[in-house]
Amino acid sequence: MVKANLDHVTIVLKGPKFPGNVGSTARCAMNMGISKMIVVGNRDLDDDEVRQMATHVAKEIVNGIRHVDTLDEALAGFSWVVGTTSRQGSGRGPVVSPRRMAEILVGLSQENEIALLFGPEDKGLTNDDLRFCQTLVTIPTVGFKSLNLSHAVMVVCYELLIARMENDGGYAPKLAGTKELEGMYAQLKETLLAIGFLLPDNPDYWMMHLRRLFARTTLLAREVKILRGICRQIAWYGDHKERKNS
Repeated sequence: MVKANLDHVTIVLKGPKFPGNVGSTARCAMNMGISKMIVVGNRDLDDDEVRQMATHVAKEIVNGIRHVDTLDEALAGFSWVVGTTSRQGSGRGPVVSPRRMAEILVGLSQENEIALLFGPEDKGLTNDDLRFCQTLVTIPTVGFKSLNLSHAVMVVCYELLIARMENDGGYAPKLAGTKELEGMYAQLKETLLAIGFLLPDNPDYWMMHLRRLFARTTLLAREVKILRGICRQIAWYGDHKERKNS
C-alpha cells in the first residue's frame, strides 16, 4: 500500500510578518510529521520569539529553517508546488480542498519533492506567486475566510498525515522540477510570441492557461526536454525560412 512520504514535503513561508507565526508553524509541522521549512524574505524576524512559540519540541525544525530571498530560489528544487489561497476567481484557477490535495500528493510524494506554499499573513499569495503551483488549495470556512498562518498550515498538514496513515494514492514517477518547468515556460512564451500566437501586450494571460493545462499532465523531465526541443525546432525553422526568402 502506497502512503504519503512526508520526508519529501517541505513547508515554504513567503514573507511571514510575525516571528510567532513562524514558530507556531514549526510546532505544527513537528506535530504532523513534517520536518523541513523554508522562509522566503524577511530575515529580520526575532529569533527568540520564533523559538519561544516553537517550544523545545520543534527546536530541530527551527534550527534547520532555510532562509532565501526569492520564491524562484526557494522552489527551484521541487517537482510539485501546492499553493494555498482563500481568494478565488478566474485569475487564480480551480482549487481543491485540503483532503483532495492530500489524495493527490500520496502518489506524487514517493519520488518527488513537494512544497506547501503559504503567503504572508496580510495579503496571502499573489497571482504571480501562484504561477509556480500545480495545485491550489482553499480551506473551507464559515463566514470569515482568513485563517491564522499556523492554523492554515496545521489543517493542510493534518490532511497529509491522515493520507499517510489511511489512503492509497497509487504511484507517480519522478516529475520535472520547478527550475526545469520555468525554463520550459520561458522558452515556450518566447516561441509563441515569435509565431504570433501570444499578443505582445498581454502574453501572461494565455501563459497562465497553458501553465494550468500542463500542470494537469504531471510532466516528466524527459517530456519537458521534448517540448523544449519542439520550441527550438520551430525557432530554427523560422530562421531558416527567413534566410531562404531573403
